[in-house]
Amino acid sequence: MEKALPITSGRKSMLLLGLSLGYFMVLLDMTVVSVALPAIHADLGGGLLDLQWVVNAYTIVFAGLLLSMGVFADRLGAKRVYIGGLILFLVASAISATAASIGALIVLRALLGIGGAALLPASLALMAHSYPEPAERAKALGIWTAVTGAAMASGPVIGGLLTDSLGWRSIFLLNVPIAAISLLLTWIYAWETERTVQKGFDLAGQLAAMIAIAAVSYGLMEGERFGWDSSRIIGAFALAFLGMLLFVIIEAKGTSPLFPLRLFGNTTVSAGLVAGLVINLGLSGVLFVLPLFFQQMQGLSAHSSGLSLLPMMLPLAFNPIVTGKIVSRIGARLPMAAGFSLGAGGTVILSRIDLTTSYVWTCIGMLLIGFGISLTIPSLMSAVMSSIAKNETGAVTGAVNASRQMGSILGVALLGAVISGSDSFISGMHLSLGIITVILFGGALLSLALIGKKMSG
Repeated sequence: MEKALPITSGRKSMLLLGLSLGYFMVLLDMTVVSVALPAIHADLGGGLLDLQWVVNAYTIVFAGLLLSMGVFADRLGAKRVYIGGLILFLVASAISATAASIGALIVLRALLGIGGAALLPASLALMAHSYPEPAERAKALGIWTAVTGAAMASGPVIGGLLTDSLGWRSIFLLNVPIAAISLLLTWIYAWETERTVQKGFDLAGQLAAMIAIAAVSYGLMEGERFGWDSSRIIGAFALAFLGMLLFVIIEAKGTSPLFPLRLFGNTTVSAGLVAGLVINLGLSGVLFVLPLFFQQMQGLSAHSSGLSLLPMMLPLAFNPIVTGKIVSRIGARLPMAAGFSLGAGGTVILSRIDLTTSYVWTCIGMLLIGFGISLTIPSLMSAVMSSIAKNETGAVTGAVNASRQMGSILGVALLGAVISGSDSFISGMHLSLGIITVILFGGALLSLALIGKKMSG
């Protein structure tokens, strides 16, 4: 049996700070670029498609490599993978600030996606080893997850301020000191995790997973623009299906699988993969619809729209810490189900608002969603990490976070398609948020039924 890391509370706190800074940087880079796109276009040129790829290159590569990077963390050591990802992120960020063309920036954004994909599962693996006790780990995960809300809430604000005052290149230079501090803290305070020894390396499985995730990401993100029945999108989904089929075949027959299919016998892991997709589908869907409602329907500015979203974003910045304490006392199943239920209650309220509705009701709906999500995500990660062996943490958390990324992409695609096919924006918003309500209630039932169950067989 593996021994717990002999690490003091002071070292744990400094390590948690370093890991949280890395996670903050990864999430910040997902949102900070959006507000700088007009300035990037004015400086580097390019069309709308080029600007979309400035955003999408990061997201597709990030989602496509999460599972593979989780396995790298298990097999090469989480500290090695985390530091490697940090160095790549730091260097690519610095070079991005000097990009001379839109094409070069797109390539650099893809490199940033590789670095981000390495950081996420590796940081979770380091926490699993540094916080071996479930209760203590749940509290640490609450702090770590709170960074999500801080990054999401501050991303557009920080990006707007830097772009207006120092230019768009400054948003990439911001990553450099953050990455450097995280690198220093992790280098000093993290102890390397035990490496999983395997006879071979599942390169075929990794390629199949990457192809499947990248293809389905592309299809979901570009379906509305090219048409869901276009040969380009149909081909993308066909390639994704082929990649998934090949992945299952390879994993079933391989001697050192990327994601052992036996893990699906762990009901908490299987339910966690679905729950991760569901919660991010709801969050990204709401974040897609509400800014459009505020700006296109109510005529608010981008800055005012961002401020209007704060009731939903602020709970994400502090409530996960409280959630970590709750999970450490009563377990993850009930907080997770309660979080899904609160989120569904919030979308019920938002599905009824229109141009005559008081902002008070909108605020209440957003608060419920914010508290719901901040209950669900740390509970989900704690439940999954407590149900597996520590040497499987990277692979499983990588899979869960890849599922969450799929949920984010699906949420935007689903709600965009519903609104586009509706008679009016308001009717489309009501219908799409009603769909999200049903999906989130399904997440609550899933949590109650399956989270915390033991591995079958």
